[in-house]
Amino acid sequence: RRVRVSLLGDAQGLPADARDALEQARSAGVAIETALPASLHADLALDALLGLGASRPPQGPIAAAIDLLNGCGAPLVAVDLPTGLAADSGRLLGAAAVRATHTVSLLTLKPGLFTGQGRDCAGRIWLATLGVEAPQADASALLCGPPTLRARRHGQHKGSFGDVCVVGGAPGLGGAALLAARAALTAGAGRVYLVRLDAAAAEVDPQRPELMPRTAAQALQPSLLAQASVVCGCGGGDAVRDALPAVLHHAARLVLDADALNAIAAEPALARALRARSARALPSVLTPHPLEAARLLGCSSAEVQADRLGNARMLAERLQCSVVLKGSGTVLATPGRRCAINPTGNARLASAGTGDVLAGWLGGSWAQCSASDGFEAACGAVWLHGSAAESGHACLPLRAGDLIDAMAAALPPVSAPGPTTWAARPSIGQAIPGTAPVLPER
Repeated sequence: RRVRVSLLGDAQGLPADARDALEQARSAGVAIETALPASLHADLALDALLGLGASRPPQGPIAAAIDLLNGCGAPLVAVDLPTGLAADSGRLLGAAAVRATHTVSLLTLKPGLFTGQGRDCAGRIWLATLGVEAPQADASALLCGPPTLRARRHGQHKGSFGDVCVVGGAPGLGGAALLAARAALTAGAGRVYLVRLDAAAAEVDPQRPELMPRTAAQALQPSLLAQASVVCGCGGGDAVRDALPAVLHHAARLVLDADALNAIAAEPALARALRARSARALPSVLTPHPLEAARLLGCSSAEVQADRLGNARMLAERLQCSVVLKGSGTVLATPGRRCAINPTGNARLASAGTGDVLAGWLGGSWAQCSASDGFEAACGAVWLHGSAAESGHACLPLRAGDLIDAMAAALPPVSAPGPTTWAARPSIGQAIPGTAPVLPER
């Protein structure tokens, strides 16, 4: 191959290993230039401009090189990390960033490749361990993998698979509660109670008559809540505030979404009641998008996006629950555990109601398993939610009503092995595929 290198750094100031590599390249006849070409015509382009320690916006020749690479039209491979992307958070350092078709991550995976702007910048991600194995115990984060499924035994009955109670659907918002309830049912819950906070709503869902309608007065009884996985807030409007005290105090397992999160952000007494659930061994999972997370943290959504892992951890610690921070590269956090980052999904999920489907599916799958904190159930639900969006036309949204069946179709076979474990080496932030670890540089 004919190879050309544009060396934009100071050759005299290179460390010993880089200086040795430069001399090997020159000895092999590689053309080394110290200026950028006016145009770039190649069959393959490599971005090796900056290392992991970059923290400032690219400027001058580096910014010009980024523009040249992005406009060359050839397949573009980033070495370790696309230039202009923060390795630990996935935020853009400035206006200029490489948009690679492939990224070869060296030694370990970096969290920024999988969340924030990382997915758009990195393209397809490859891991080159370079023959070095790092203990998974050193990882600061894991990548979500597919849910673990168990075949249903002949002797089981609907009571074996748990009850879900969906509380939401205020006037004008009834579709959100329906989507969540249908998702919980499809995910395999034994019984799903639909509690719509709209007195004028039809009692029976004609498309899913299996759903069991209940009034708020019936459903908010301590005896029902104490044995159910409750999904609260989908289309809840202002009406959900009145239901939250009973739900927070009595629900055996609790998924909080949408308007329930907004109510908790606005009322300190509700936030205290949520935090108190942990001391009573009552697990909770929050599923905020960045703006809802910002309201709970008292900051802006831009600040949340600038450090998605850090803010998910902060919210989990503050409210003593598991957090599913939605968005590109959904981040999952829970007190005392490493974060997880979801590697599946795309912007086909950017349509109304898909978050309600996720909350309902999480409630339905959690009702059937023994995981007390909901973290593992959340990891599996988020992975499946994203996987369902990876087929179909990339330019069209996946409608929320269709997403439920797409998630069922994306379920791995019962006999499939568990998620792949990747060995990763300390190298900076952390994130992983299947259940792989990612580490900070040391």
